[in-house]
Amino acid sequence: MAETAGAPRPLTHARLLKIALPIVLSNATVPILGAVDTGVVGQMGQAAPIGAVGVGAIILTGVYWIFGFLRMGTTGFAAQAHGAGQAGEVSALLTRALMLGLAAGAAIIALQSLIFAGAFALSPASREVEGMARDYMRIRVWSAPALISLYGVTGWLIALERTRAVLVIQLVMNGLNIGLDLWFVLGLGWGVQGVATATFIAEWSGLGVGLWLCRNAFANPAWRDWPRIFNRARLVLMVRVNSDILFRSMLLQAIFISFLFVGADFGDVTLAANQVLLQFLTITAYALDGFAFGAETLVGQALGARNRAALRRGAILSSGWGMAIGLGLGLVFWVFGGAIIDLMTTAPEVRLVAREFLPFMVLAPLLGGPSWMLDGIFIGATRSRDMRNMMALSFAVYVLAVLGLVGPFGNQGLWLAFLISFVARGVTLGLRYPALEAEAAR
Repeated sequence: MAETAGAPRPLTHARLLKIALPIVLSNATVPILGAVDTGVVGQMGQAAPIGAVGVGAIILTGVYWIFGFLRMGTTGFAAQAHGAGQAGEVSALLTRALMLGLAAGAAIIALQSLIFAGAFALSPASREVEGMARDYMRIRVWSAPALISLYGVTGWLIALERTRAVLVIQLVMNGLNIGLDLWFVLGLGWGVQGVATATFIAEWSGLGVGLWLCRNAFANPAWRDWPRIFNRARLVLMVRVNSDILFRSMLLQAIFISFLFVGADFGDVTLAANQVLLQFLTITAYALDGFAFGAETLVGQALGARNRAALRRGAILSSGWGMAIGLGLGLVFWVFGGAIIDLMTTAPEVRLVAREFLPFMVLAPLLGGPSWMLDGIFIGATRSRDMRNMMALSFAVYVLAVLGLVGPFGNQGLWLAFLISFVARGVTLGLRYPALEAEAAR
């Protein structure tokens, strides 16, 4: 792999779809695994195991999510290095990501007692559920280094447009997990510990598959060029960008959590209806992620090559597809939203309330689409400071909207505030886009 840039590849619809579609398919495997995890312990005929797996998975997912910046930051840096023809730096970035992932996972293992105690103090469960959840977490936590390292591997593969490899990792990992779930729980009767063991094996296997798929990076001696890997300026930049992304993600998560907490004040039925409708948003995110990831890759490579025209073309191409998908989803929710709600809940009162607020979910893909796509564009450009600052501004707009709208309009006002936060993110990042293009021209 030479350290020089080759001829630029044309930015076509086919190239974008080749990046995006495997990510969409990969995302589709995630809810299937969750359903199998729940289904196998459900065959035990007790409520506690289902709750234990749910609680344990939520706690660990929340802890691992803190390191989600590793996926985004790695994609941006690797795409830019690839676009600049810096093959050695591309390989060195994979090593940095793996080292950070392994170190973060080791820290979680070392601190597991404190993490578990704090989690159950904030979200107490019955003694039986907590005991089973701790059994689950004590096993699964040992795969933390593998899963967090996979964030870096995934980001690196996306940067190089190798999203089919990402799909292969997910299919192998989730397929193995499902198969082991069935064997350990239904065949051997291991219960909750069987689900945890299956996930532990699957996550380490996923990392193994990922490293094998990245084997071309290890053909370049730069992957173990320690002076390059530990270059102070590059490490400082990596820490700064990842810190900005982490802060931005925490504010975004705060919006979702506060939405649920404020909605809880309107009663159990409204809370349940809001939770059902949020699944529409999850579907939207899974569908748009592929095109946002495409934006990360194309924009990052164009910026690395200092090609302003390619950057604009990549941003427009990916955003056009993203908004078309958003429009399509809005139409699907409008026509079939009631039927989807009925599939998600059998409670008549929840169905009624969810239908009342369904129009907000029809609008969500359209109003939220620009913010999703701009996130991808700015991640690819590693313009993390803009992402952090605009997210802080959008969060402030959301808080003001909640304070001003929830009182007079109730749950309708809460949904309005939620959608306003999407619009604010899109508008504020959109205003910073010209500066991003200007950087590519320098």
